[in-house]
Amino acid sequence: MLGTIALAATLFFALCAALVYGVRLEGSERYGRILAGLSFLTALMASAYLMALILGNRFDVAYVASYSSTDLPLMYKISAFWAGQQGSFLLWLFIHAAAALLLVTKHRMEQRGLMVYMLLEALLTILVLAKSPFVPAEAVVQDGVGLNPLLQDPWMAVHPPIIFLGYALFAVPFSYCMGSLLDGAFTGPWLERARKWALVSWAFLGAGIFIGGYWAYKVLGWGGYWGWDPVENSSLVPWLLAGVFLHILHVARRRQAALSVMHLAVIFAFSLVIYGTFLTRSGILGDFSVHSFSGTSIGMTLAVVNALVLVGALILLAVKAGRLPQGSMYPAHDSREFLLLLGSLILVFLAAIIFLGMSMPLFTQLIGQPAAVDSAFYVRTTMPLAIAMCIVMTLSCLRGWQQQTGERPRLLLAVLAVIGLVCPLLVGVREVMPILLSAVAVIAFGTAFYSAHRGLLGAGGMIAHAGVSLALFAMVLAGSGSQSLTKELAPGDSVMLAGYTVTYEGQVFAEDGTAKHYRYLVDGEEARALTKLHKNGEDAAREPAIAHTLTGDIYIAPTPPRTTGREELLLKKGRMAMDDRFAYRYENVTMENQPGGKMLVTAEISVTDGEKVEHAKPQILATLDGGTSEPIPIFGGEKRLRLTGISGNDDQARIEILPSAAEEASQPITASVSSKPYIYLLWLGALAVTAGCFLAVRR
Repeated sequence: MLGTIALAATLFFALCAALVYGVRLEGSERYGRILAGLSFLTALMASAYLMALILGNRFDVAYVASYSSTDLPLMYKISAFWAGQQGSFLLWLFIHAAAALLLVTKHRMEQRGLMVYMLLEALLTILVLAKSPFVPAEAVVQDGVGLNPLLQDPWMAVHPPIIFLGYALFAVPFSYCMGSLLDGAFTGPWLERARKWALVSWAFLGAGIFIGGYWAYKVLGWGGYWGWDPVENSSLVPWLLAGVFLHILHVARRRQAALSVMHLAVIFAFSLVIYGTFLTRSGILGDFSVHSFSGTSIGMTLAVVNALVLVGALILLAVKAGRLPQGSMYPAHDSREFLLLLGSLILVFLAAIIFLGMSMPLFTQLIGQPAAVDSAFYVRTTMPLAIAMCIVMTLSCLRGWQQQTGERPRLLLAVLAVIGLVCPLLVGVREVMPILLSAVAVIAFGTAFYSAHRGLLGAGGMIAHAGVSLALFAMVLAGSGSQSLTKELAPGDSVMLAGYTVTYEGQVFAEDGTAKHYRYLVDGEEARALTKLHKNGEDAAREPAIAHTLTGDIYIAPTPPRTTGREELLLKKGRMAMDDRFAYRYENVTMENQPGGKMLVTAEISVTDGEKVEHAKPQILATLDGGTSEPIPIFGGEKRLRLTGISGNDDQARIEILPSAAEEASQPITASVSSKPYIYLLWLGALAVTAGCFLAVRR
C-alpha cells in the first residue's frame, strides 16, 4: 500500500541522513540536507494519503472504519486523522520531519545534533510502522464507527495536534544538547537556538494542556477541569521538566557550571515525553483513566524506545561529564541565579510527586494488584510546593528590582497580600492552605506584572510568571470557593445558589432529532445543557449548561431523567398486544435495499384505542454493524412507537412504546448545580502563560 511504502521510505531516508551526519565526510551537510528533505516529503506523502483515505470514506482500511463515518462533519473527519493511536503517531512523525526541514535549511543545527534528531525520526517511523494506520480491515463494512460524540467538539479537534506539536518540537533542544556533548562544544550560539525551540515547544504543550482542561470543563460535565488523571499528568510532568530546563538554561548562559544540570534536565524531560506516551498507550491505565488507549503491542516497543533514549543519553552525559565546566552555579544565596535554581528544584519536586502518582498503576502492577492514587493525594502534596514556588517567583522579581532600581515596594506587597487574603474569604474559603496559596499567588502576580509593565525584567518571562500566579489564584477561588447542590427539578422549579436563581424550563428537541437541550434561566439569562442523541433517540453524549457572570460561572450538569411510560412489546404477526392505552397488531414487513449495503426494514403496525385505528410504519435502517431506528408519533403524538427488531423468519416484531415528546420533556430531572467563582481568571492566566512564552521567543 502507498502509505506503508511512504513510511518505509521515510525510515530509509532518516537512517541515511543520520549516517551521513554522523560520519561527517566532505559534502555530508549537503547530502544530509537532501535526505532530510526527502524524509519530510515521504512523511508528508504518508500523511496526505491517510487524510485522503479518511475523506474518501475508505472503510476497507481498519483505521478509517474505526474513527470515521459517512455522516461525520468535515471538521471531525479531519480530526479523525489523530483520533487513534496510529494516526496520532503519524501526526507526531510529520511534525518531527517538518521541523527537520527547518533545522537543515533555516536554523542550521550542527551535524552531530542533526544525527541525533534524524535517529529520533527513525525511531518514530518504526513506531508508526509497528502500529500502522494503513492496515486493511478484517471485514468489509459499509460505514465506519465514527468519532466518539464526546470528541466531536472544536476544542478537542485542536487539542491533540497542539499537544503533539509540543512533544515533537522538544526533540529539537534535546538534539542540540546531545549534539553539543558529542562535539564537545558546550557553549555557543546553539544555546540561544535551543532556548527558542524549547520555549515554542513549552508554549504548545502548555496550550494543549490548558485546552484539554477547558474541554473537560465545558464538555464532560463533572464540574472540574483537572482530575489528576494519569493521562493528564503524562503531559504535565514533561511540561514541568521542560520548564526546569528553560530556567537552568538561563542560569547556564551566565554560569557554565550549570551546563551539566541543564543537560540532565533536558534528558529527563524528553524521555518523560516518551514514557508518558508509553503509559497512556500500553493499556496499563485502562482501569484508571478515561483517556487511555486499550492495550496494544505498541507498549513494549515504546518501552524499548524510551530505554534506548534515556540510557543512551545518560551514558553520553556520564562520559562527557569530566569535560563539562565545573564550579559554583550561583555567586551568592541572594542572587537571581540561586533563586532560579531554587525554583527549578521546586518544579523538580512537583514533577517527581506527579510522576509517582501517575505511575502507581504500573508500579503496583509489577508487584501485585494494580492500584491508583486519588486526587486528594495530589492536592495535599502539591499545594505546599505551589506556595513555595510563588514565594520564589516573588523573591526573584524583587531581586531584579533592587538590582536595577534599588526599590523596596513594601506598600505594594502589603496591598497585594491583603487582596490575596480577603478574596478567598469573600467567596467562602476557610481552609488555611488555600488562603495562604491565594495570598502568595496574588503577590507573585502583582510583582511579575509590575516587572513586565516597567520593563525591569524580560517581559515574556514575567507575563508567563504572572499567568501561572493568576491561574493558581483562580484555582483557589473556583475550587475551594465553589458551592454546590443537587436537586430534582420539574419545569418551572427554581433553586438559589451563590446569590443566583436557577430555574429549570424543560427540554427542547432539535428539529433534526440529533440533540435535545435542557433549558435553564440563571437570573433570567438562558443557559442550555446539550445532550447529543443517537439515531434511535438514546443519549450519546451530554454537556453541561454554563452561565457566565461577572463573578464566575454557574455550572449545571443534568442527569438523564427517569423516563416513565416506556414499555417494550413483542408482537406475533396477526395477533394483538396491549399496553395501558392502545392495542397493537403486527401486520406485515417490507425490506428495501439501500445505497451502501444498507437495508430499510419497514413494519406495518395497526394501533387502536378501541374506536379508531391508525396504521403506523416504524422503520429500522439496518447495516452489517447493527441498525438505527427513530420513534414515530401515534394518535396525534399521544405516544410514540419505535421498531427495535424483526425475527429471522419475519413472524415477530419487537416494538418500544414511548411517551409523547411533550410528556417526556415535562418529566423532572436531577441537576447538579455549582458555582465557580472567578474561574475566568484561570483561562486568562493560561492565555498569559502561552502568550508570555511566545513573546519570550522574540526576545
